[in-house]
Amino acid sequence: MTSPASLPSSSDDADTQRPLTVLIGADTFWPDVNGAARFAERLAAGLTARGHEVHVMAPSLTHAKHGAFREVIEGEEMTIHRLPSWRYYPHDWLRFVTPFRSPHHSRRILDEIKPDVVHIQSHILIGRGLTREARKRGIPVIATNHVMPENILDFTTLPARLDELIVKLAWKDAKRTLLRARAVTTPTRNAANFLESAIDITGVIPVSCGIDRQNYTPDLTPRDANRVLFVGRLTSEKKIDVVLRAIARLDPSLAVSFDIVGGGDQRKNLELLAGELGISDRVHFYGHTSEDELRQILSRASVFAIASIAELQSIATMEAMASGLPIVAANAVALPHLVHDGENGYLFEPGSVDELAARLTDVLTAEPEERLRMQQASLDGVIVHDINRTLNTFEALYRGQPLPE
Repeated sequence: MTSPASLPSSSDDADTQRPLTVLIGADTFWPDVNGAARFAERLAAGLTARGHEVHVMAPSLTHAKHGAFREVIEGEEMTIHRLPSWRYYPHDWLRFVTPFRSPHHSRRILDEIKPDVVHIQSHILIGRGLTREARKRGIPVIATNHVMPENILDFTTLPARLDELIVKLAWKDAKRTLLRARAVTTPTRNAANFLESAIDITGVIPVSCGIDRQNYTPDLTPRDANRVLFVGRLTSEKKIDVVLRAIARLDPSLAVSFDIVGGGDQRKNLELLAGELGISDRVHFYGHTSEDELRQILSRASVFAIASIAELQSIATMEAMASGLPIVAANAVALPHLVHDGENGYLFEPGSVDELAARLTDVLTAEPEERLRMQQASLDGVIVHDINRTLNTFEALYRGQPLPE
C-alpha cells in the first residue's frame, strides 16, 4: 500500500483547493447509534459545511423505502443513497445490504455521481462492493476501519467453537478489501497497530474520529451527588455488567447512582443483574436520548466509567472528556490512548470488578483540588481530537497531499 505522504499533489493550487465530490460508503449510518455511524455522520456533515458535495451510500430504513433522498445530518443537507436492506434479527436494529447486490448498487451510483474519491467506513458489504467498483474506474479509495472481532461475535448465533473460524474469515475478507485502498485509517495508533498485526498490512494511519468540543458544557464545580455514567451500546463487549458489579461493591455511604445511556440487546439482562445485585433503585436506564439531554447528563455526572474490551477509539469517552469528566476505563485496545492513568482518571485491569470499584472510589473521594485537576486534564487531553484536525487530515488524503501535522 502506498504511503499517503508520498502521493503526488497537483501543482495547480486552484485545482487542489476546489470542492470535491465525496462518496461515503457506510454499512451503518443515521439513525443507527454507534461509534462508526456517529463518525460517518460527523464526517459527512463536516465536509458538507466546508463546501464539498457529499453523497452517502447506506442501508435503507426499511426494505420498502429505498432510493436517493436529501437528508439533514448534523444540521447539513446532503444526498443519502438508501440501498434496499434487510433487518438482521439477532441484532436489535442492524440492517444489511445483500452481498451480491452491493456491486450492482455501487456501479449505478458511481456512474451517476462520478465522485473524486470514495471513503468506505468498513470492509463489510457496502464497503467491499464500493471499493472494487471504484478501483475499476480509477477512483481513489480511502478506507477507515471501525471493526473489532468482538463486534462480530456477539451476533453470529453460531456455536462458540466456530467463533475463531468466523474471525479468521472476516479478517481475510478485510485484507482483500483494504489492500485495494489508497490509504487505510483507523481512529488511534493502538488501533492501527492492532489492524496491522491482524491482517498483516503496513502504513495504517491513525486519524481521530474527532468531536466538536464547543458542543459540550463542562461543569467544573463540586457535585451534589455521586453519579457514575456510561454511554454506549448495551452489548456484551461493552462489559457493563462489570460496572454494575463494581457499583454494588462501593461503600454504601457514598450513595452512588449509575446512569446508563444507550440501547441494545443486553438491556434486559443488565436490568435483571441490577436486581440480583440489589441496586435497581440506584441504576437508571435512559435508553436513547436527544443530543441536548445527553449533554445535560454528561455535565452533571461525577465520573465516566467504561469497561469495554473492544474500543478502537470511543467517541463516548471523548464526549465525556469534553464535558470535563474524570474517566475510569479498562486498560484495553484504544482506551489507554484517551485515559492517562493518574492524570485525567484511572485505568483498571479489564474484567477486574475489585480494581474498578477501587478506582471509582479514588475519583469519588478525591479532594476538590484533585478532582479539578483530573477534570482539567480531560479537557486538555481532548483538544487533539478536535473535528477540524480530523477533517483537515481526510481532505489531504482525498487530494493526495502530504498530511498535516
